[in-house]
Amino acid sequence: MSVTTDPSAQPTPSTTSAPPSAPSPWSALRPVILRLHFYAGVFVAPFLLVAAFTGLLYAGSFQAEKIVYDHELRVPVGKSELSISEQVAAARQAHPEGTLSAVRPSPEPGATTRVLLSGVPGVDADHTLAVFVNPYSGEIRGALEQYGSTGALPLRTWIDDLHRDLHLGETGRLYSELAASWLWVIAGGGLVLWFSRRRARRTIRGTSGRRRTLGLHGSVGVWAAAGLFFLSATGLTWSTYAGTSISDLRDALGQATPSVTATVSAGHEDHAATGSMPGMDMGPEASDSTHVKVGLDAVLRTARAQGLSNPVEIVPPADTTSAYVVRQIQRSWPEKQDSIAIDPSSGVVTDTLRFEDYPLLAKLTRWGIDAHTGNLFGLANQIALAALALALILLILWGYRMWWLRGRGTSFGRPIPRGALSALPWYVTVPAALLVAALGYYVPLLGIPLLAFFAVDLVLGEVARWDQPREKTSSG
Repeated sequence: MSVTTDPSAQPTPSTTSAPPSAPSPWSALRPVILRLHFYAGVFVAPFLLVAAFTGLLYAGSFQAEKIVYDHELRVPVGKSELSISEQVAAARQAHPEGTLSAVRPSPEPGATTRVLLSGVPGVDADHTLAVFVNPYSGEIRGALEQYGSTGALPLRTWIDDLHRDLHLGETGRLYSELAASWLWVIAGGGLVLWFSRRRARRTIRGTSGRRRTLGLHGSVGVWAAAGLFFLSATGLTWSTYAGTSISDLRDALGQATPSVTATVSAGHEDHAATGSMPGMDMGPEASDSTHVKVGLDAVLRTARAQGLSNPVEIVPPADTTSAYVVRQIQRSWPEKQDSIAIDPSSGVVTDTLRFEDYPLLAKLTRWGIDAHTGNLFGLANQIALAALALALILLILWGYRMWWLRGRGTSFGRPIPRGALSALPWYVTVPAALLVAALGYYVPLLGIPLLAFFAVDLVLGEVARWDQPREKTSSG
């Protein structure tokens, strides 16, 4: 039996293709990260470049300070040291101006004692005049303006101000906060993009042009990412706006940095006019505080007995209700941050604060700031900071070079195409919007520009979408 087949009954090839599968969240999110990384790199990089260059200078300022001010900082080692009172008397004889605000006894053989004076004419109100005294002879080695708890002298202070605010005061601090706010975003975005690339596209050997620059940019960025995250986080802890938010959060959690109580008990004022008591170690510094009955030498001996080893700073009583405060000032590892308060009329320790009793976040903040400023691990810390600053400078320069090469080396290239935001699924867009809102509140110099970026990008995308039908109509 033969079977005839109707040609019309044969199946015909389908003219319609299967509906495309929905894109994964990552495939929609990657273009957004790429575009954000690109624009943040283009517009924030100049601020980061300034921060990196000034940070590189600051990392070297510690060693430079030792060389420039060697005469003030170092003396030949003698047989025995004068009493602290005698050293202060020598400093006050040479510099009677101002008020004694603190004394930093020689911390090691061959180091000078610093007698700090406040309210000295011609010295910034936030600074003190440090008079350097040879602890063995009482010779005055010089006097320099000093700033901050680390005892920065004029060279390091000038570089520190340049890095922090470009010598523009509070307004200038916004530049460094903007840089710190965006550094982790740029580094994190680059890290995600690098690991999302195929391994074959990450290689540097045998490549040239833009691909080689991209490989160098990515490889150095990956190695430096952890350090850049650290610099961003620690830099924000003492910034203007984000720093206030962090401080408020620590206060709410009971993690604020504690301080020793420097107020003496009631009735101390009654002893103000009784004069020197038997056995009390009056010193010439009593001319600055007439109610003081216990001198600096007795206070230092008490501090030693309480376990406060060098380096220490002795702060005399500010008024009749204040105590001496002796605190350790070593910021290198292991940190020495213990402090005590001593009644100036009796020599009794009225309060003690040990660094080991600090709340955890207070310790982490202290360690983070000291590592950020190159104090925690000394020279090794400063070398690491210099390497990170140099890496960031290279990353920025390579980033701009890639942008140039994207334009075929004749002009700056095209930006990454927009439209990725509209392709994001709602369950990614909604959490992202909430995150941006939170960042805008707590880290405003990140959140506000980020919100503006998303808003402008969406508006431009919609404008471009409305223009496409018009172009088709006009061409038809």
